[in-house]
Amino acid sequence: MLSITRFHRCYLYRGHTDMRKGVDSLCGLVRNELNKDPLSGELFIFFCRARRRVKLLLWEDDGFALYQKRLECGTFEMPEGNTTHQSISAEQLNFILAGVNLKKVSLRQRYVVKSISSLGVV
Repeated sequence: MLSITRFHRCYLYRGHTDMRKGVDSLCGLVRNELNKDPLSGELFIFFCRARRRVKLLLWEDDGFALYQKRLECGTFEMPEGNTTHQSISAEQLNFILAGVNLKKVSLRQRYVVKSISSLGVV
């Protein structure tokens, strides 16, 4: 069972992906199109042209995990953006997989920890 937590860094490939591609071909897309290392432990997201299928590629400690979901009705929502790839939060990915409308999600204000470098701590 796949568990996507807030500790996962997620990268969405906005191009259309042939869903016949396996782990090796998707690793090639990650290296060549996203300029990322597929062995980094980051989660990579690929959609087919019709956005009825999604594949998630993740390197775990001992090998690759490839998760695929196919919708029988409806489509996955693509987050707004105009680049070939973008970083999304694990929360956004969970919303996409659950079928939540991303344009209507309203998040309440929460405390955000400032980075140590911005606080001037050495």
